[in-house]
Amino acid sequence: MSNKQPTAGTTAPGFDSIAIGGPYPEETRVEFSNFKGRTLVLYFYPKDDTPGCTKQACGLRDGWQDLSKKATVFGVSVDTIAKHRKFIDKYDLPFPLLSDPDHKIAEAFGVWVEKKLYGKTYMGTERTTFVIGPDGIIKAVLPKVKPDEHLGLLLGIL
Repeated sequence: MSNKQPTAGTTAPGFDSIAIGGPYPEETRVEFSNFKGRTLVLYFYPKDDTPGCTKQACGLRDGWQDLSKKATVFGVSVDTIAKHRKFIDKYDLPFPLLSDPDHKIAEAFGVWVEKKLYGKTYMGTERTTFVIGPDGIIKAVLPKVKPDEHLGLLLGIL
């Protein structure tokens, strides 16, 4: 498993996953190639309905009117589609979430990392956002982004 994170100026890794929410009311398989010609934001977060992840998602929701004009946005976590659906419904999220239960997308983007909490070491998703240009080239990487700063940073890049 390579945890090398792709950098700005490099081609984004391909992916395919199941999306739910936003324009995908039912489970829908999506692939990276579906978004050629559009600016794409992939924001990786650790877990649905936890304090930081909720703050981050609700910040994007609250700025959706501006954000949605500039990019196609997907949240990505290892949670199941069922958990994603509950998270979307509970907080009225207007954008889709990708389910990455085998963490293949997180690994491809170098955000499946060793983490520590209360002295325990485990593998998990590092909160990181990738802005990918219409040409498939990564325009910006926001590593370890703070949930309450995320929307402002994104709008500044887009």
